[in-house]
Amino acid sequence: MDTAADGGLARRVHGLLRRAERDYSAGHERPLGGYLAAMAGFGAYTAAWATAVRLRGRPLPERPEPWDVVLTSVATFRLSRLLSKASVTSPLRAPFTRYVGPQGPAELHEEAQPEDGKETVGELVTCPFCTSVWVASTLTAGQLLWPRATRTAMGALAALAGADALQLAYGALLGKTTGE
Repeated sequence: MDTAADGGLARRVHGLLRRAERDYSAGHERPLGGYLAAMAGFGAYTAAWATAVRLRGRPLPERPEPWDVVLTSVATFRLSRLLSKASVTSPLRAPFTRYVGPQGPAELHEEAQPEDGKETVGELVTCPFCTSVWVASTLTAGQLLWPRATRTAMGALAALAGADALQLAYGALLGKTTGE
């Protein structure tokens, strides 16, 4: 294939992508290229886990056990919030975010930095819903590769979620009884 034709094709594809991004964005800044890179990164991440599981030679279960689904859900919820919102994990997010203020008990409100490349990562690391996709995948792979250790860690995360709920309920009850 000739290099001039390759360059022409690349320019046409690039132009098509730029037009699609402009038309989609409706005048707003949307980092579609960053989202595409994040999706590719997630695909590579899950492919690596799938390869590790396959090389381990363990058969996949026919279906997940209901208890594992519940435990994974609660652990995913807690770890996703810990990673994306907790004050203590803000140093992990700081390169990609800006501090805005507190947001609930022991949580922060941060915004993604608008610089190229940082915006998509900033959105990912401050969004518990976005982070939960990565966490759930990791915990699921962990259950297939190291079931005892992963379930132990998930149990601790579930206990932490329960403790958080009890702390909030106690605070609400205390506020109601003292009138604060």
